Amino acid sequence: MKVVCSQSELNGALQLVSRAVATRPTHPVLANVLLTADAGSNRLSLTGFDLSLGIQTSLAASVETSGAITLPARLLGEIVSRLSSDSPITLAVDGSGEQVQLTSLSGSYQMRGMSADDYPDLPMVESGMTLKLQPERLVQALKGTLFASSADEAKQLLTGVHLKFNQRALEAAATDGHRLAVLNVDDALQDAAVTDAVDDEGFAVTLPSRSLREVERLMASWRSDEPVSLFCDRGQVVFLAADQMVTSRTLEGTYPNYGQLIPDGFIRTFGMDRRALIAALERIAVLADQHNNVVKFSSQPEDGVVQISADAQDVGSGSESLPANLEGDAMQIAFNVRYLLDGLKAMGSDRIVLHCNAPTTPAVLRSDEVPEAFTYLVMPVQIRS
Repeated sequence: MKVVCSQSELNGALQLVSRAVATRPTHPVLANVLLTADAGSNRLSLTGFDLSLGIQTSLAASVETSGAITLPARLLGEIVSRLSSDSPITLAVDGSGEQVQLTSLSGSYQMRGMSADDYPDLPMVESGMTLKLQPERLVQALKGTLFASSADEAKQLLTGVHLKFNQRALEAAATDGHRLAVLNVDDALQDAAVTDAVDDEGFAVTLPSRSLREVERLMASWRSDEPVSLFCDRGQVVFLAADQMVTSRTLEGTYPNYGQLIPDGFIRTFGMDRRALIAALERIAVLADQHNNVVKFSSQPEDGVVQISADAQDVGSGSESLPANLEGDAMQIAFNVRYLLDGLKAMGSDRIVLHCNAPTTPAVLRSDEVPEAFTYLVMPVQIRS
């Protein structure tokens, strides 16, 4: 194998696929990236795969001899990133097929690799469900929900995002047991008649947040109006966009029926300016973070204000007042300030409404402009009066 390519393109491709390389590999070859050069297409393909998440990309190259090898991802990435971007890079594999010479204007490096035959194949979805997704709609759905998924591996199913396709719409949901984010995105699917299954019964899949963060990154830098293909079959999902691919296993099990968690109605509402509320919470959070992250909301309907306060024992206390459109009786309710900020930052509207019934029952944040699009449920923190 002998190939010449651009330093900047190779560096970018390595950074991308290295995110799917195992940090604690169960087999030495999983610490490597797979490089495959094809003289027919004059392209160099790079693959990272940890048996759960796989990322593949390719770049234009001058391929003198086709071939494949796996090289240590971290070492290769650090060398390539430090080479001059003014000079192309030549990769040449010796006769043994396991030693690579990397040559640039500034110098030459030898690196020992492993045979490409030892590298596991990326799962290919041959049949099953095929959908065409609008990239910007998919990014919108992921941005609005990923933050609410759980980081606790013991709650395996909650470490993912549940994607539900129906007609042309996509509903994304994520919960960690303390909060729930649900976002409905219209026109997410390219074609109204994608498959009978989506039209008649809908189609749902739960995918690990780690995989979806890579998909979101990929889509956010996607500079084309072309749809992204999603293939799903037998516990595997593949996202395909031009010459880039992300593969992921699905999370098995029945996702919680989150619709049941959202109360049917509310007797108290707080309508506020979203940016003013974020600014006030970030100031109060300086104190809240010192103790238990708890902020308290006190509504004063007669004055048309909400008082937000934090009391960090032995450190200090603080409060802010915000004008608000209030409905219902006066009440006090407390939340984890970080949960509130996460939800507010995921919303795009200028004004939001906080809906609640009692200090101990779930509260819901919604946009004042398009209330049905985004629902963010937060469990309050019980406070001793």
